Amino acid sequence: MAITSLLNPSSNQQTSRINDVLNFIHSDISAELPARQLAEIAAYSEQHFHRVFKSVVGESVHQYIRRSRLEFAANQLMFDTSSSVVTVATKSGFASVSSFSRAFKSTFSMSPGAWRSKDLATTTPPYLRDPEIAAAYSRIQNQVLPQVQIIQLPERHVAYVRHQGYGRSIRLAWQTLMAWANVEGRHYQQQFGLHHSNPAFVGLEQCRYVACLAIDRPLLRRGTVNSMVIPGGLHAVFKLTGKYGELLPYLSKIIEQWLPSSGFKMQSTPAYVHYQKNHFLDDDEQFELQFCLPISTFF
Repeated sequence: MAITSLLNPSSNQQTSRINDVLNFIHSDISAELPARQLAEIAAYSEQHFHRVFKSVVGESVHQYIRRSRLEFAANQLMFDTSSSVVTVATKSGFASVSSFSRAFKSTFSMSPGAWRSKDLATTTPPYLRDPEIAAAYSRIQNQVLPQVQIIQLPERHVAYVRHQGYGRSIRLAWQTLMAWANVEGRHYQQQFGLHHSNPAFVGLEQCRYVACLAIDRPLLRRGTVNSMVIPGGLHAVFKLTGKYGELLPYLSKIIEQWLPSSGFKMQSTPAYVHYQKNHFLDDDEQFELQFCLPISTFF
């Protein structure tokens, strides 16, 4: 599908415009995001925007925003127990606690309060349904996390390809991006992967990932490959090494064990990895990377 869209000018234009909208949505998930404004960003009429968004993304713009806000809220409720439900609802973009509670219960089959109080130790994350990842989880669960660095990271200008699903299929996004870089004569040493979803409660097939290459000059043509800025700011950075299947358990271990006791709060911008060795591109499926978790000292 990715290769076909690269050769289809109409599909390229639609993908590029919707990518601009997705970037705007994720720049501040708590902001008001009226469809009229998003349609203006995409340069479509509002009616046509709704059709194109669903065609490109696979769900309506309302469903996408609602799901993204609820996933963010679920993370906050689980790992920031010092913030009230009201505060989490507001930062997640909901106008009232009642509307937030209804939407949350509809999605997660329990109230925000029940979600916050559930025992993670007795809950099976969706990613453990994958036998390979479950085996990796067993291997690393007793390992001590590496020393964390709390540092200010710069914003990063990148070209990217979006992908749905956490698994080996991510390789397709990287192959598309590398083919584009070769055609464009771009460097591809600086590789990043944005993790929009938490597989501790989002099914692997529904998780959203973005493959990124650092760029030193603007894109002349946009489509399946687009450009954006990964926000800078304060991050907790962990150096991780391992092989395919071990990364998601490592990331969950950091978010579930380190974050709640750290005194920091997770920000709404996506966490990302900075690859030194990319297990989706290397035949031995080994990774060496830095996991960069956006944090703050205040809510």
